[in-house]
Amino acid sequence: QVQLVESGGGSVQAGGSLRLSCAASGEFYRTVCMGWFRQVPGKEREKVATIYTGSRTTAYSDSMKDRFTISQDNGKNTVSLQMNSLKPEDTAMYYCAAASIGHRCASGAMEYWGKGTLVTISS
Repeated sequence: QVQLVESGGGSVQAGGSLRLSCAASGEFYRTVCMGWFRQVPGKEREKVATIYTGSRTTAYSDSMKDRFTISQDNGKNTVSLQMNSLKPEDTAMYYCAAASIGHRCASGAMEYWGKGTLVTISS
């Protein structure tokens, strides 16, 4: 099992920045990719960004690739999401997730999930 704990959410004004972090524990060695997803009540969960933990290859949602950056801390089981130029429509619960199979990262069918951290952007 892999445990994921998110941190860094909060409330900022539009145009501001936030950095989310996800600390992984347990059988982290089983994971091949990690990612960030977000969900607004009443809407489907949306993939934000993913990173393959071996190659550090990243992928982003088209609507966020110019403003968000996913990274993995060297030597640490931590994946971060730097979010800049935040907009009110970025308001959502943000979830960290991990998968032990590569195609799960591409499809978004992750195996392990954190409990989420709330991001609120005011106009």
